[in-house]
Amino acid sequence: MKQIYFDNAASTKVDEIVLEAMRPYFTEKYANASSVHEMGKEAKKALEDSRKTIAKSIGASADEIYFTSGGTEANNFAIKGLFFEQKKSGSSKNHVITTKIEHDCVLNSCKWLETQGAEVTYLDVDKDGFVNPEAIKNAITDKTFLVTIIHGNNEIGTIQDIEEIAKICHEKNVLFHTDACQSFTKVPIDVKKMKLDFVTLNAHKIHGPKGVGALYIKKGANITPLFHGGGHERGLRSGTENVSGVVGFAKAAEIADKKHVQYMTDLRNKIIDGVLKIHGVRLNGPMPSKEDRRLCNNINISFENVDGEVVGGYLENAGIYTSTGSACMSHSSKTSHVLKAIGLNDDKAANSLRISISRFTTQEDVDFFLENIEKILKKFVK
Repeated sequence: MKQIYFDNAASTKVDEIVLEAMRPYFTEKYANASSVHEMGKEAKKALEDSRKTIAKSIGASADEIYFTSGGTEANNFAIKGLFFEQKKSGSSKNHVITTKIEHDCVLNSCKWLETQGAEVTYLDVDKDGFVNPEAIKNAITDKTFLVTIIHGNNEIGTIQDIEEIAKICHEKNVLFHTDACQSFTKVPIDVKKMKLDFVTLNAHKIHGPKGVGALYIKKGANITPLFHGGGHERGLRSGTENVSGVVGFAKAAEIADKKHVQYMTDLRNKIIDGVLKIHGVRLNGPMPSKEDRRLCNNINISFENVDGEVVGGYLENAGIYTSTGSACMSHSSKTSHVLKAIGLNDDKAANSLRISISRFTTQEDVDFFLENIEKILKKFVK
């Protein structure tokens, strides 16, 4: 049976080029990058060359990139590490501002910080998932030390104007962090031009390996480490470096291309145009436009009176793999907090499906999906 993978927002296949770049660091160049012998130095060089590649991809300096086990760790590191830094420095600042559509790891980090004495403001978004910059400005107080807002939303694809948000934060002398796991290599990021303080990145959303990510920390910013050990990553993230993973991460970032983004955008628009012709289907998140502020690989739709899991099950029977929300909540019956935040009630949120494509998606895949979803939904038309 034909298999079509439309869950690339959850994870992507590892590119063969990436796999080949990684292979020697499992079997030949496998030394610990902290070892001082020749093989260790070889691993260290691969680590630092990869750091330069990742830094270049977002306009940073190599010494501003700190490797982690993935996006979840990097987000926790930024949010909790900055809170602990306030405490360590004797600052009375304890206020964090975020939105109601953040990834679970950000929301749960913020909720945990509330048990440690932090105050958190969870901002509303509009029907397309955009946060109002004026709402951010108005929420900042003299106790605010951090604003953390996702760049490209993992469920509905909304791309926030992080340059404008960062500008507001700096005017108020507040640090700004963005989770760019979904947007990295799909939306241009220039940390210097955009004046970003902290940026979370990961590999497995861009055809790299799972289990590796990075946190960009602007030079001069102070943060308290969460891990303690041998002082790896210049003392900020202890733990033996995942050299093979980092090499794969860098290779995936290196081969990402604007042509891939345009290709995915064209396929995304074809899917959106096709599904919106079907009776009872609505698009969640922003419509594609000239000033496109929707991720190039994201389509999130809702159906009238048809459960999203039911539609997803029928699609899976046809060999098409989609999701009803983020992978983090796919084994839970919990309604998507993102869809509720943009105004959908529990029923409409449950009647939703996320389709996320990649540069390996083909025109034939899209045609097959559109043909099948139309057939499936006709089963439920009375």
